Amino acid sequence: MNCFRLENVSHRYDRAMVLHGVDLRLQPGEILGLFGHNGAGKTTSIKLVLGLMKPSEGRVSVLDGEAGDPQVTQHIGYLPENVMFYPQLTGREILRHFARLKGASLQQVPELLKQVGLGDAMDTRTKTYSKGMRQRLGLAQALLGRPKLLMLDEPTVGLDPVATADLYHLLRELRDRGTGVVLCSHVLPGVEPYIDRAAILTNGAVKAHGDLPSLRRQANMPVTLSLEPAGTMSELEKAMEQARASTGLMMKSENGRLQVDVKPHDKMPLIRSLMASGELADISIHQPSLEDIYVHFIGAGGLAHRGGNQ
Repeated sequence: MNCFRLENVSHRYDRAMVLHGVDLRLQPGEILGLFGHNGAGKTTSIKLVLGLMKPSEGRVSVLDGEAGDPQVTQHIGYLPENVMFYPQLTGREILRHFARLKGASLQQVPELLKQVGLGDAMDTRTKTYSKGMRQRLGLAQALLGRPKLLMLDEPTVGLDPVATADLYHLLRELRDRGTGVVLCSHVLPGVEPYIDRAAILTNGAVKAHGDLPSLRRQANMPVTLSLEPAGTMSELEKAMEQARASTGLMMKSENGRLQVDVKPHDKMPLIRSLMASGELADISIHQPSLEDIYVHFIGAGGLAHRGGNQ
């Protein structure tokens, strides 16, 4: 069973094409990071999975059923980027209201409020809640009914570092119990350790997709080697010139170490040659981060699309 599957999906708003032939899937027990600039197609993709709209072309299936089918929707949890609640109601009252709408057990309500850190504030009116507390309440709402598919749009907005760490710990627990999770965020360094796969969207199309090693292979970006000389820096630089496997390597001295950018396929031949030279005392290898990869694929295109939120 797939939590959802988009097959060659395209979508238009009036005459504007906002998704182009998107193929994307999520399996149970998996966390998918969905990334892209404003207007890249993230929100549209989420709305299609939620059944809030139909694709112009292609097919969307959710939990082996039809997107928007009430029998399917009751197994989906969704946290939008901006959450708003009735200010005169308490956290407990709001969550009970959403539980009734979803057909979820009311017995879950106090348990969920405690789970997201609102145990002491569940009977306080939400007009007194901070942004972070409202975000926690929104997460509790998304978890009603123990969803099989959980979709979170910027879930860490307003959360302090401790609450953010608690959120990711909770997501891992849900994943381990078989829930499929979609995570949209612009805070890529914080998300990187917790996702299983990433899909990078730009201009309505999937630009890159896979786990982090796969994305690194697709990007073919340089790896940075930080080299500590066994003797003098000049001796290491000379050995470097003799050993390097390709031309055009970027080198610079920094804090007593030599920083070298090298293509992935040249990395191991270069390291072996430097080790044989006897001029190398230590080495650190810095792979491109998720944020580096995102910038590589998005490029300047992301800067030109800050206005929309499709």
